[in-house]
Amino acid sequence: MPLLLFDLDNTLLPRDAAFRAWARDFLAEYRLPAGDLEWFSTIDGGGYVPRDTVLGAAKRRYGLDHSLDLLLAHYRRGVNSHIHCPDSHVKALRAARNSGWTLGIVSNGGTRPQLEKIRRTGLGSLVDGWVISEEAACLKPDPLIFEIAARRCGYSPTRDWTSHTWMIGDHAPADIAGAEATGLRSVWLHHGRPWAERGYRPTLSAPGLPEAVGLVLSARSAATPASAMAARAARATAAAGAARGAGVRVGAELRVGAGRPVAVEAVTAPLAAQLAGGRDTAAATGTGGAGGTFGTADGPGAAQPARPRTRVAVPASALAPTADRPAPVGRVRASG
Repeated sequence: MPLLLFDLDNTLLPRDAAFRAWARDFLAEYRLPAGDLEWFSTIDGGGYVPRDTVLGAAKRRYGLDHSLDLLLAHYRRGVNSHIHCPDSHVKALRAARNSGWTLGIVSNGGTRPQLEKIRRTGLGSLVDGWVISEEAACLKPDPLIFEIAARRCGYSPTRDWTSHTWMIGDHAPADIAGAEATGLRSVWLHHGRPWAERGYRPTLSAPGLPEAVGLVLSARSAATPASAMAARAARATAAAGAARGAGVRVGAELRVGAGRPVAVEAVTAPLAAQLAGGRDTAAATGTGGAGGTFGTADGPGAAQPARPRTRVAVPASALAPTADRPAPVGRVRASG
């Protein structure tokens, strides 16, 4: 049975709309300028700015004589009173379930508020499992949190679960980069925004959740990130071979000097550093490209480490130990 994973805020639930409704009530209750609603929305950062920071800024801006704990309780009550799961989202989830999909939630956030949203909106009865970053002690884009979600939805880690799994989310650095790092296909909810990331891309994009689910149900045969990367690598190898045959030196492959090349497998920099590095870093580690779908070098079904791995071809002579260069550490194997 295929697995469909969802982000929670601004994917399954219109979190930003609920925040604006709370902020509007807050301004009215404390007789503050209604025009400050946009200030609240800006400092909120789509929910990615810590609540203490947002509420502390409001406390200072308006000279409120309230503790942060009191303001936080006010915020949580207000947001939860306004948040709901739209009927169109419920219908989309039921359509996926009726089509044979297992459904799960992968959310970054605090356990208590996120779990309360899941329960209050009725999502708990519509999905098969969920994972929240605080209680899991890991967060998107770490592949581990997606693996935990799969386990909780009944998928064994020994199965080739990644090739049967899609991720739908609105936050590119967490949802789409995380899906790519795990080897999952993905749909980005653009909500009218242009794609701005250079190092990775979603498999598909959609304006909203119902459209995204419809795309997944009709595109189950789409290439996985890893298989798409393998196809691109094969094309690049063929092109390099043709260039060498024409007498062109291909330095990018590092196939220079005497001796048989070997493949060295090494752990790359953390994913966060890769994402911060943009296209150049992604290209160097094998997690990005110019367009289309993206994936990790290990491929679907392989045990996915918390950090992606990369393989680089270098001549065996270059690895021979010398007085200034000791023998390399790690797995080294001959390449065909």
